[in-house]
Amino acid sequence: MTPAVFGGFPEGRQRLIPVPSLFFRELLPAIDDLAELKVTLYAFWALNQKEGTFRCLRQAELAADALLLEGLRTQGTSPEQALREALDRAVARGTFLQASFDAAEGAQAVYFLNTPKGRAGVQAVERGEWRPDTEAVYQAADRPNVFRLYEENIGPLTPLIADTLRDAEETYPAGWIEEAVRIAVENNVRKWRYVQAILEDWRTRGRDEREDRGDSEKARRRYIEGKFADFIEH
Repeated sequence: MTPAVFGGFPEGRQRLIPVPSLFFRELLPAIDDLAELKVTLYAFWALNQKEGTFRCLRQAELAADALLLEGLRTQGTSPEQALREALDRAVARGTFLQASFDAAEGAQAVYFLNTPKGRAGVQAVERGEWRPDTEAVYQAADRPNVFRLYEENIGPLTPLIADTLRDAEETYPAGWIEEAVRIAVENNVRKWRYVQAILEDWRTRGRDEREDRGDSEKARRRYIEGKFADFIEH
């Protein structure tokens, strides 16, 4: 069977997905199952699109990804079975950590990467301190891209702005960009420099560690006072 021919990556900078170097030194040489390798690489991509206290993947959402399942299809094995076996292999290898929680539709399996934050997530689920369905879960396919966000909320694209937006996509998570644009719109400061200032502030100070999280009025003042005041037209 002739394999599908990849047309190559398009011109311009592409968004990069972080993969720990330890994956190439230890995991990649050890993985001897193609489905396990595909699911492991998919997890790096999918978890990079997540937000929230902890990042995890539900087995149900993996099974709902038609492209992933199509890539796992082999003769004599259904894609669903291949997915289950690949997840089991990744858990047995220690790449993934599995936890489960009770939902309305029954027990739901979730998978974390075996990192310090992932291990903390498993403990939080097991102790009943956190449930994956208590926070919104987003995927890249559900989000407008950065160019559409800019055109719909700030203004028309120019070649220079397009290059700037590509750089932002490579530097910041999609959720950060979307929220920063929303803050700009709410404060009626439709300038990319203002959005950029918010993103740089989050990268420096930590978006999830801000003292104003949960205090909407304090957060609003934060983005119209201080160093952000220069962007406001009075």
